[in-house]
Amino acid sequence: MSPIPWPGKNNWTSTQKIVFRFVFIYFVLYCAPWTWLAYIPGGDLITGPYDKLEDWAVHAANRLFRQYKELVSPNGSGDTSYNWVQVELYLLLSVLGCVIWSLLDRKWVQYNRLAYWFRLTIRYWIIITCFAYGIIKLFFLQMPFPNLSQLATPLGDYAPMRLSWMFLGYSQTYQFFSGAAEFLAGALLLFRRTATLGALLAAGVFANVMIMNLSYDIPVKLFSTHLFVASLLLLAFEYKRIAGFLLLNRPTGPSHLYQVRFPKKWMRVTRVVLKCLFVAVVVVMPFVINYNRYVQVNNPRDIKPIRSGIYNVAIFVRNQDTIPPLITDSTRWQDVIFEKGGSGSIATTDTTFWQRYRRGYFTYSTDTLKQEIEFKKSNMQRESILLFRLRYELPDSNTIRLRGTIGKNTLYAELRKSSRYFQLPERQFHWLSEYNR
Repeated sequence: MSPIPWPGKNNWTSTQKIVFRFVFIYFVLYCAPWTWLAYIPGGDLITGPYDKLEDWAVHAANRLFRQYKELVSPNGSGDTSYNWVQVELYLLLSVLGCVIWSLLDRKWVQYNRLAYWFRLTIRYWIIITCFAYGIIKLFFLQMPFPNLSQLATPLGDYAPMRLSWMFLGYSQTYQFFSGAAEFLAGALLLFRRTATLGALLAAGVFANVMIMNLSYDIPVKLFSTHLFVASLLLLAFEYKRIAGFLLLNRPTGPSHLYQVRFPKKWMRVTRVVLKCLFVAVVVVMPFVINYNRYVQVNNPRDIKPIRSGIYNVAIFVRNQDTIPPLITDSTRWQDVIFEKGGSGSIATTDTTFWQRYRRGYFTYSTDTLKQEIEFKKSNMQRESILLFRLRYELPDSNTIRLRGTIGKNTLYAELRKSSRYFQLPERQFHWLSEYNR
């Protein structure tokens, strides 16, 4: 059996070997390919012990660095104190590992075999991410269209991240385009012959994502930056070939970085089987899951008998004391919005509700027999905590009367449906524009 001809130069410089050692350790730790088993049902039983070990190491590093009194774990934000200490820990381990590796390993003249598996790891990590984010965008699920509560919030109250999210969510065309670009980058990287083109496209896609995250304070800065750098790493292995073709206008030969011929048949069969399983888990399953989500999200219904819409609070009585609708009173309910699907918000700073942009958010359900509305606290983690129940009356199709007790306070509120109109949901598009709108 002839040895496998691993692609690469026969001799590496000392600088190349040192840089490779550091980068190899860091990105293998960051990508943690062994944790990909969690994508398989039951795989978390294998990855669980590693997750616990890493969690212990991150907290130990935080105590060593003495940076934060308490670490906040990832919670929708990928830039928490936990994430930053995690990156610092990886950097520290990479430096120490590189030094030890360099002292112990002075005989090897090149790392072509290790570099091949490293490129494969980075490549498939990017592929997983491209498909995950690309597919969710193809079904318009990552950035939903602004709902009534968001439309009713003054523009100046929004944080930059939420403003950018609504900007992207407004246009399904743009969101589909950005998702298609990510999906195409993943598809190109999936095949050896098109991997270089896929890396170029991925670098462009993630450069745009990284700059948006940095510019609009979107809390995925660390992750998007790593994706961009990882794409550049793939290109760095053939920078002379790419630069010669794109910048120096020179002819170039085919890339052999990913062209490895395994000598045994079982190796080749295993490679094909693993790739098919990978496609099934990373592409097919997410397509089915996100399609089902798309069907549910795009067919919301009113929670009968409450009609969705904006309701102005015409009368608000707390503890038998009528509270006038003063703009300066931030705790009085100014308006109530019932969204389709069972969510809503109130224009109030009452901390009974989950607060965001000076609106209190909730989810609700109705009991038509008892004529009650059950209000629950809604937050970003989709947790639901029962807040209170109020009896409702519907004297006509545009009026809702609510009575009951909130904490120690009695409440009576009369809501009247508003005819407030928003232009944004029209999704206007004009080939001919005679003036700026």
